[in-house]
Amino acid sequence: MGTGGSVHAAVVRRNSPITVGEVVPTITFKARVRDEAIGGPNPFTWKDVTTLDLFKGKRVVLFALPGGKRLTINTLLPYSHEFNANLAFTPTCSSSHVPGYEKNYEKLKSLGIDEVYCLSVNDAFVMRQWGISLKLEKEDSIADNPLNPGNFKKVKLIPDGAANFTRAMGFSCIWDTERGFGERSWRYSVVIKDMKVEKIFIEDGEVHQNSVADPFLVSDCDTMLTYLQESKK
Repeated sequence: MGTGGSVHAAVVRRNSPITVGEVVPTITFKARVRDEAIGGPNPFTWKDVTTLDLFKGKRVVLFALPGGKRLTINTLLPYSHEFNANLAFTPTCSSSHVPGYEKNYEKLKSLGIDEVYCLSVNDAFVMRQWGISLKLEKEDSIADNPLNPGNFKKVKLIPDGAANFTRAMGFSCIWDTERGFGERSWRYSVVIKDMKVEKIFIEDGEVHQNSVADPFLVSDCDTMLTYLQESKK
Protein backbone atom coordinates (compact mmCIF):
# COMPACT_ATOMS: atom_id res chain seq x y z
CA MET A 1 0.00 0.00 0.00
CA GLY A 2 1.19 3.54 -0.72
CA THR A 3 2.14 5.94 2.00
CA GLY A 4 -1.19 7.74 1.77
CA GLY A 5 -3.24 4.60 2.50
CA SER A 6 -6.51 3.73 0.87
CA VAL A 7 -9.08 6.48 0.46
CA HIS A 8 -12.68 5.26 0.51
CA ALA A 9 -14.57 8.49 1.16
CA ALA A 10 -17.37 9.35 -1.24
CA VAL A 11 -16.07 11.16 -4.30
CA VAL A 12 -17.54 14.60 -4.94
CA ARG A 13 -18.27 15.18 -8.62
CA ARG A 14 -17.42 18.72 -9.66
CA ASN A 15 -19.70 20.46 -12.13
CA SER A 16 -16.85 22.54 -13.54
CA PRO A 17 -13.11 21.99 -13.89
CA ILE A 18 -10.70 22.60 -11.04
CA THR A 19 -8.90 25.96 -11.18
CA VAL A 20 -5.44 27.35 -10.43
CA GLY A 21 -4.66 27.43 -6.71
CA GLU A 22 -7.12 24.72 -5.73
CA VAL A 23 -6.04 21.48 -4.06
CA VAL A 24 -6.40 18.36 -6.18
CA PRO A 25 -8.63 15.62 -4.74
CA THR A 26 -7.27 12.85 -2.53
CA ILE A 27 -8.12 9.71 -4.48
CA THR A 28 -6.96 6.09 -4.48
CA PHE A 29 -5.95 4.45 -7.76
CA LYS A 30 -6.02 0.67 -8.07
CA ALA A 31 -2.61 -0.07 -9.57
CA ARG A 32 -0.82 -3.28 -10.51
CA VAL A 33 2.83 -3.66 -9.48
CA ARG A 34 5.36 -6.40 -10.06
CA ASP A 35 6.20 -8.74 -7.19
CA GLU A 36 8.75 -11.38 -8.16
CA ALA A 37 7.93 -13.35 -4.99
CA ILE A 38 4.68 -14.37 -6.66
CA GLY A 39 6.57 -16.18 -9.40
CA GLY A 40 5.21 -17.37 -12.71
CA PRO A 41 4.93 -15.49 -16.02
CA ASN A 42 2.72 -12.71 -14.65
CA PRO A 43 3.99 -11.77 -11.15
CA PHE A 44 1.73 -8.79 -10.46
CA THR A 45 -0.30 -7.82 -7.43
CA TRP A 46 -2.72 -5.03 -6.54
CA LYS A 47 -1.50 -1.86 -4.83
CA ASP A 48 -3.46 1.15 -3.64
CA VAL A 49 -1.67 4.32 -4.78
CA THR A 50 -3.08 7.69 -3.76
CA THR A 51 -2.74 11.16 -5.17
CA LEU A 52 -0.82 12.00 -1.99
CA ASP A 53 1.70 9.29 -2.85
CA LEU A 54 2.18 10.73 -6.33
CA PHE A 55 1.85 14.49 -5.88
CA LYS A 56 2.56 15.58 -2.29
CA GLY A 57 5.86 17.44 -2.03
CA LYS A 58 6.36 17.13 -5.78
CA ARG A 59 5.96 19.29 -8.85
CA VAL A 60 4.50 17.08 -11.54
CA VAL A 61 2.91 17.27 -14.97
CA LEU A 62 -0.25 15.26 -15.51
CA PHE A 63 -2.05 15.02 -18.82
CA ALA A 64 -5.39 13.28 -19.20
CA LEU A 65 -7.01 11.84 -22.29
CA PRO A 66 -10.28 10.13 -23.15
CA GLY A 67 -8.91 6.82 -24.36
CA GLY A 68 -11.56 4.88 -26.20
CA LYS A 69 -13.41 1.63 -25.66
CA ARG A 70 -13.13 0.58 -22.02
CA LEU A 71 -11.87 -2.99 -21.82
CA THR A 72 -11.46 -5.23 -18.80
CA ILE A 73 -9.21 -8.17 -18.01
CA ASN A 74 -12.15 -10.51 -18.68
CA THR A 75 -12.34 -9.04 -22.17
CA LEU A 76 -8.61 -9.34 -22.74
CA LEU A 77 -7.82 -12.82 -21.49
CA PRO A 78 -9.43 -14.86 -24.30
CA TYR A 79 -7.63 -12.74 -26.89
CA SER A 80 -4.41 -11.88 -25.08
CA HIS A 81 -2.30 -13.41 -27.84
CA GLU A 82 -3.64 -10.96 -30.40
CA PHE A 83 -4.78 -7.94 -28.37
CA ASN A 84 -3.52 -4.55 -29.53
CA ALA A 85 -4.22 -1.99 -26.81
CA ASN A 86 -3.92 0.84 -29.33
CA LEU A 87 -7.39 -0.25 -30.45
CA ALA A 88 -8.69 0.78 -27.03
CA PHE A 89 -7.51 4.39 -27.43
CA THR A 90 -8.18 7.16 -29.94
CA PRO A 91 -5.58 7.82 -32.67
CA THR A 92 -4.72 11.19 -31.10
CA CYS A 93 -3.96 9.52 -27.76
CA SER A 94 -1.63 6.94 -29.28
CA SER A 95 0.03 8.87 -32.11
CA SER A 96 0.43 12.34 -30.63
CA HIS A 97 -0.50 12.95 -27.01
CA VAL A 98 1.58 10.32 -25.19
CA PRO A 99 4.53 10.23 -27.65
CA GLY A 100 5.07 13.99 -27.28
CA TYR A 101 5.48 13.77 -23.52
CA GLU A 102 7.52 10.57 -23.70
CA LYS A 103 9.94 12.12 -26.19
CA ASN A 104 10.39 15.25 -24.07
CA TYR A 105 10.44 13.55 -20.66
CA GLU A 106 14.01 14.55 -19.79
CA LYS A 107 13.45 18.10 -21.03
CA LEU A 108 10.39 18.41 -18.78
CA LYS A 109 12.42 17.20 -15.81
CA SER A 110 15.17 19.71 -16.59
CA LEU A 111 12.55 22.45 -16.23
CA GLY A 112 11.79 21.59 -12.62
CA ILE A 113 9.32 18.73 -13.04
CA ASP A 114 9.74 15.71 -10.77
CA GLU A 115 7.51 13.32 -12.71
CA VAL A 116 5.18 13.06 -15.71
CA TYR A 117 1.89 11.14 -15.59
CA CYS A 118 -0.72 10.20 -18.17
CA LEU A 119 -4.21 9.46 -16.85
CA SER A 120 -7.18 7.81 -18.52
CA VAL A 121 -10.46 6.30 -17.39
CA ASN A 122 -9.34 2.72 -17.87
CA ASP A 123 -8.12 -0.05 -15.59
CA ALA A 124 -4.55 -1.04 -14.78
CA PHE A 125 -4.56 -4.05 -17.12
CA VAL A 126 -5.49 -2.01 -20.18
CA MET A 127 -3.19 0.88 -19.28
CA ARG A 128 -0.16 -1.41 -19.03
CA GLN A 129 -0.94 -3.15 -22.31
CA TRP A 130 -1.45 0.20 -23.99
CA GLY A 131 1.93 1.43 -22.73
CA ILE A 132 3.60 -1.73 -24.04
CA SER A 133 1.88 -1.33 -27.42
CA LEU A 134 3.23 2.25 -27.56
CA LYS A 135 6.70 0.80 -26.91
CA LEU A 136 7.13 2.78 -23.70
CA GLU A 137 10.16 1.47 -21.82
CA LYS A 138 8.99 -0.83 -19.03
CA GLU A 139 10.25 -0.57 -15.46
CA ASP A 140 10.01 -4.11 -14.13
CA SER A 141 12.57 -4.09 -11.33
CA ILE A 142 13.15 -0.69 -9.66
CA ALA A 143 10.65 0.77 -7.20
CA ASP A 144 11.53 4.35 -8.13
CA ASN A 145 7.91 5.51 -8.05
CA PRO A 146 4.78 4.36 -6.16
CA LEU A 147 3.52 2.89 -9.47
CA ASN A 148 6.69 0.86 -10.00
CA PRO A 149 7.93 -1.75 -10.54
CA GLY A 150 5.43 -2.71 -13.20
CA ASN A 151 4.72 0.64 -14.84
CA PHE A 152 7.15 2.56 -17.07
CA LYS A 153 10.50 4.36 -16.84
CA LYS A 154 9.51 7.73 -18.27
CA VAL A 155 5.85 8.74 -18.57
CA LYS A 156 3.90 6.74 -15.96
CA LEU A 157 0.35 5.67 -16.76
CA ILE A 158 -2.32 6.20 -14.08
CA PRO A 159 -5.43 3.96 -14.22
CA ASP A 160 -8.47 5.98 -13.16
CA GLY A 161 -10.67 2.96 -13.76
CA ALA A 162 -13.66 4.14 -11.73
CA ALA A 163 -13.30 7.75 -12.95
CA ASN A 164 -13.08 8.96 -9.34
CA PHE A 165 -10.20 11.38 -9.98
CA THR A 166 -11.73 12.55 -13.26
CA ARG A 167 -15.08 13.32 -11.60
CA ALA A 168 -13.47 15.08 -8.64
CA MET A 169 -11.35 17.22 -10.98
CA GLY A 170 -14.44 18.24 -12.96
CA PHE A 171 -13.45 16.58 -16.24
CA SER A 172 -15.97 13.76 -16.58
CA CYS A 173 -17.64 13.61 -19.97
CA ILE A 174 -19.77 11.24 -21.99
CA TRP A 175 -19.41 10.47 -25.69
CA ASP A 176 -22.18 7.90 -26.03
CA THR A 177 -24.06 9.31 -29.03
CA GLU A 178 -20.93 10.53 -30.84
CA ARG A 179 -18.52 7.62 -30.39
CA GLY A 180 -20.34 5.00 -28.36
CA PHE A 181 -18.10 5.75 -25.37
CA GLY A 182 -19.25 5.72 -21.79
CA GLU A 183 -17.71 7.98 -19.17
CA ARG A 184 -14.30 9.41 -20.08
CA SER A 185 -11.96 12.25 -19.20
CA TRP A 186 -11.94 15.44 -21.21
CA ARG A 187 -8.49 16.16 -22.60
CA TYR A 188 -6.34 18.50 -20.44
CA SER A 189 -2.89 18.95 -18.93
CA VAL A 190 -1.96 20.35 -15.53
CA VAL A 191 1.06 21.25 -13.43
CA ILE A 192 0.50 20.11 -9.84
CA LYS A 193 2.80 21.52 -7.18
CA ASP A 194 2.52 19.89 -3.76
CA MET A 195 -1.12 18.89 -4.39
CA LYS A 196 -2.16 22.33 -5.72
CA VAL A 197 -2.93 23.32 -9.30
CA GLU A 198 -0.16 25.62 -10.53
CA LYS A 199 -1.26 25.78 -14.18
CA ILE A 200 -3.92 24.04 -16.24
CA PHE A 201 -4.61 23.77 -19.97
CA ILE A 202 -8.12 22.65 -20.90
CA GLU A 203 -9.01 21.79 -24.47
CA ASP A 204 -11.53 24.31 -25.81
CA GLY A 205 -11.51 25.97 -22.39
CA GLU A 206 -14.27 23.80 -20.95
CA VAL A 207 -15.67 20.29 -20.83
CA HIS A 208 -18.19 19.31 -23.51
CA GLN A 209 -20.62 16.40 -23.35
CA ASN A 210 -20.93 14.36 -26.55
CA SER A 211 -18.54 16.67 -28.33
CA VAL A 212 -18.35 16.17 -32.08
CA ALA A 213 -14.71 17.24 -31.96
CA ASP A 214 -11.87 15.87 -29.83
CA PRO A 215 -9.71 19.02 -29.68
CA PHE A 216 -5.98 18.70 -29.17
CA LEU A 217 -4.51 22.20 -29.22
CA VAL A 218 -3.36 23.15 -25.70
CA SER A 219 -2.81 19.95 -23.71
CA ASP A 220 0.12 18.90 -25.91
CA CYS A 221 3.69 18.74 -24.67
CA ASP A 222 4.91 21.75 -26.70
CA THR A 223 2.41 24.02 -24.93
CA MET A 224 3.51 22.64 -21.58
CA LEU A 225 7.18 23.13 -22.41
CA THR A 226 6.55 26.74 -23.40
CA TYR A 227 4.83 27.40 -20.06
CA LEU A 228 7.59 25.74 -18.04
CA GLN A 229 10.32 27.60 -19.91
CA GLU A 230 8.60 30.95 -19.39
CA SER A 231 7.87 30.25 -15.72
CA LYS A 232 11.53 29.49 -15.12
CA LYS A 233 12.67 32.92 -16.30
